[in-house]
Amino acid sequence: MNTLRPPHLALAIGLAAVWGVNFVVMQVGLEHFPPLLYAGLRFAMAAFPALLLVGRPAVPWRWIAAVAATTGAGQFALLLVGMRAGMPAGLTSLVLQMQVLFTILFAVTLLGERLTARRVTGLAVAFGGLALVALDFGASGPIGAFALCVAAAAAWGLGNIAQRKAAPPDSLRFMVWVSALSSPPLLLLSLWLEGVPTLTAPLEGWLSLLYVAFVSTLVGFGVWGFLLRRYDASTVAPYTLLVPVFGMTSAALFTGEPLTWLRVAAAALIVTGVLYAGTRRRTPAPSSREPGKTALAK
Repeated sequence: MNTLRPPHLALAIGLAAVWGVNFVVMQVGLEHFPPLLYAGLRFAMAAFPALLLVGRPAVPWRWIAAVAATTGAGQFALLLVGMRAGMPAGLTSLVLQMQVLFTILFAVTLLGERLTARRVTGLAVAFGGLALVALDFGASGPIGAFALCVAAAAAWGLGNIAQRKAAPPDSLRFMVWVSALSSPPLLLLSLWLEGVPTLTAPLEGWLSLLYVAFVSTLVGFGVWGFLLRRYDASTVAPYTLLVPVFGMTSAALFTGEPLTWLRVAAAALIVTGVLYAGTRRRTPAPSSREPGKTALAK
């Protein structure tokens, strides 16, 4: 199926809003936790005690491990270290959407999916909007931090392909187990690179963890897997281009990042391009009348 039904379209847009606000929430959390510890705690909280309740998913372990290594530990280790190194929330929400390019590239090369002219046109319009936003932001972040966020986008794109191949029948159960396998390597890396944790963060730090663990991770990736199981990866992925719209707006409201008219225009291009790429051109139904006959002919 190549076109999202209206309820699934609403899910995709709602998911973009959750993930957009998530960047501001993570920025708050990184003020109180080291990045690898924050990522490890995120997945530990998402996995337990849910792990004791959901049972094992009906998916081979290799696919659970693949998604945990890419979408889980890989993406968020790179992303959070990049944010801690200087990438602001709004700009990060934009750069991470390069995962759409990586997802489509991996879907075409690894899964043999086809790109229609309509989808290519819509993506071109959307990425024109992303280019405007990047131009407006300028080179405001350190090059190393930027490179880490691009690497995080590549990890997410590869994880999308692994999750589509896994096709878990229960997305929530699958994400619980992905979280369980993502947490140990992140916590071990944190212990090695960041030292013994103190866990003395204030309430806002723990509230940040609750949001990213339960709303963004369990609910968010549960919805994401639900959509990937029903549609081509190259159909679902473009809707994440809406994430920077919500990310930049929430960053402007809560952290004071500027939101200029150029960024508003760019956001409009992104929305237009995503909607165009995600819908299928209507073709008129074939007429049952024979050529040359009118409606009054018998």
